[in-house]
Amino acid sequence: MRESLRFYLGDELREIRDVDPTLTVLDWLRLDQRRTGTKEGCAEGDCGACTVVVGRLDSDGALRYEAVNACIRFLATLDGCQLLTVEHLRGPDGALHPAQQAMVDCHGSQCGFCTPGFVLSLFALYLNEDRPGSERINDALAGNLCRCTGYEPIVQAARRMYELGDRAADRFADRAATAARLAALADADCLSVGAAGRRFLAPATADQFADLYAANPDATIVAGATDVGLWVTKFQRVLATVLYTGRVQELRRVVDRGDALEIGAGVTYRDAAAPIAALYPDFGELIRRIGAEQVRNVGTIGGNIANGSPIGDSPPALIALGASIRLRRGSERRVLPLEDFFLAYGQQDRRPGEFVEAILLPKPQPGERFRAYKIAKRFDQDISAVCGAFRLRLDADGRVADLRAAFGGMAGTPKRASGTEAALIGLPWTEANVRAAMTALRGDFTPLSDWRASAAYRSEVAANLLLKLYVETTDPDADTRLVGDRRLAHA
Repeated sequence: MRESLRFYLGDELREIRDVDPTLTVLDWLRLDQRRTGTKEGCAEGDCGACTVVVGRLDSDGALRYEAVNACIRFLATLDGCQLLTVEHLRGPDGALHPAQQAMVDCHGSQCGFCTPGFVLSLFALYLNEDRPGSERINDALAGNLCRCTGYEPIVQAARRMYELGDRAADRFADRAATAARLAALADADCLSVGAAGRRFLAPATADQFADLYAANPDATIVAGATDVGLWVTKFQRVLATVLYTGRVQELRRVVDRGDALEIGAGVTYRDAAAPIAALYPDFGELIRRIGAEQVRNVGTIGGNIANGSPIGDSPPALIALGASIRLRRGSERRVLPLEDFFLAYGQQDRRPGEFVEAILLPKPQPGERFRAYKIAKRFDQDISAVCGAFRLRLDADGRVADLRAAFGGMAGTPKRASGTEAALIGLPWTEANVRAAMTALRGDFTPLSDWRASAAYRSEVAANLLLKLYVETTDPDADTRLVGDRRLAHA
């Protein structure tokens, strides 16, 4: 066990022995370090006022910079990383970084409260990408809210910063020295830090992780803390033992198994998006709408599954595609279909000390078509009212040879529409048959009413998504995508 947390704050090595396991990066910066440029707004990872940039090493040893929400990120998760705040951006001579100067030039700030968060999101974009297009800029800024300036000047600043600076000559461009410093911090020891009898455990290997969880089955597993962080900031829960996945490289890999992708439970949305989208473009578009950039940089598909939320966005798509999960307890492993993992609201088929190790996503078969639809009040950074996913295969005569339809937001768990599937399999793929199946779909679920949507709305929308699937797979001229990649409708 290593009993000290080690990370770089800018270029300064910090080593901390006693730390509350759920102390957030935001509170440490503001209350301990008095670095008040990082702001607290929502304290739940939505507004982006707390955005900072974290540098970490990829599995290949390359340095990656990511914008993250400091308000729900636990300080101890920074072990082996570099933390950059708005205070680090000005040069030694006091000159503003191009991301800052562009905000000045384009009048991108009024009250200024949101400005440091926007600057850090722009800074991360500047470090990682050269002159992105409008859609990419919008995605990068979707996790930052402004209530007085409006977004157009800030979008202009995103373009302007590339005119002001030379990315190759930027003082953050030479990553070799920082990568070497972070590599020197890496070890195979399990990190164990804490305070007042509470512990933060961060094993370095999957075997360490399995042994620790078997010995501490009541521990709270944390990956990106995009949900658990709110337990602390909003519900004031005190977590006795936190078990962190982020240092376990085996959990952070995507492996091509030939007939399937094996996605480690600790793979972030950002890292999973490209390999999944290469197989299923609509799934990639769905991931693009999960949270915002700061959330996708740290949130994991494994966490989305283990959380068991009935409105999680990835489970309906995975269930429709016939995905399985591998569970592990100690050295014992078992594989089960994902749809069988969810038993009831808040209840999963998972024994004490057992954790989700990997997701097994089958590759598409010839003739299969996949569609995923998320219905929410906003395109970006919103929770689904209904999420529907469909895998359809027609035979040579145009009959439904196979159909898997799965929904989120319609029951206490993500669930297949079994009556709908049965009503269509073996029949011609025609509008009349689809409309008849829409009636069956309304009988598959008894949704609840809440502040996102009424039960009647959910039932109507879910049935209409089946009709949308029919339109997209039969009418190449139909324009069904108002936002996002319209080309997917004709794939």
